[in-house]
Amino acid sequence: MQKATEKTAFIGLGAMGYPMAGHLAKKYETLVWNRTFAKAEAHAKAFGSRAVELPEVAQADMLFTCLPTSLEVDEIAHKLLPYLRPGTLWVDHTSGEPELARKTARMLQEKGVSYLDACLSGGVAGAVQARATVMAGGSPEDFARARPVMEAYAAKIVHVGPLGSGHAVKAVNNALLAVNLWALSEGMVALVKQGVDARLALEVINASSGRSNVSENLFGQRVVSRQFPNTFALGLLAKDMGICAKVLEAAGTPAPMLRQVREFFEVAKREVGNAEVDHTAVALLLEKWAGVEIK
Repeated sequence: MQKATEKTAFIGLGAMGYPMAGHLAKKYETLVWNRTFAKAEAHAKAFGSRAVELPEVAQADMLFTCLPTSLEVDEIAHKLLPYLRPGTLWVDHTSGEPELARKTARMLQEKGVSYLDACLSGGVAGAVQARATVMAGGSPEDFARARPVMEAYAAKIVHVGPLGSGHAVKAVNNALLAVNLWALSEGMVALVKQGVDARLALEVINASSGRSNVSENLFGQRVVSRQFPNTFALGLLAKDMGICAKVLEAAGTPAPMLRQVREFFEVAKREVGNAEVDHTAVALLLEKWAGVEIK
């Protein structure tokens, strides 16, 4: 199949970026770069992309990043600045900070490079299945240009507002994930402490008004099963809660619950002893406090 003429580049071949760049490579000429170059070479072998040194990604018409934080994105942007060409569109899929993204975008704009903050939801499974959700901030024109390319790996793509809005919506979304996870953990340790079977409690909750994505798709498969597969690290969720706190501060709106849950997750990150464990392992802290295992 003949590929589209627009050349793309993808920086950051982590759990999400690796399959997303693979979907891009099926439709577009795609350059890939990763800090561990062997991973870029493996991607090229698996998907037909082309592994390149960092400056070479500036050859792309549309450049995608998916990195741990906005600091890494800003660092890469500084390194690429001498090589970037006017007319390039930078689409950042990092779960990052609105203010730092706006700062990076201003720097890139001096080179004639446009920028979208386009955060992702749907997890690794969504990326693998090309069913990711994208929430994008930036100009309508840049969004319209990027949308057909993002359709290679995303099923729902929404322009949520001006630059920084994508990061803000993602931070609040993940804060709501944290609230549901913490609240369900509190409730479940109380029920188990009183002799209720955890699986039966979940069965009822998932057929009732208390159900959520956490109760339906995470809690039974991870906490009750004691598996805790690491698809989204506790430390990363705590990071997103910190970004949400900055969004709340910038808005100046009341948010006592979100601020409190952010503190809970900072405590959990320390007390669980390993920020790299799956985010659902936050339930282990409540088990420890309650003196009971959820099962």
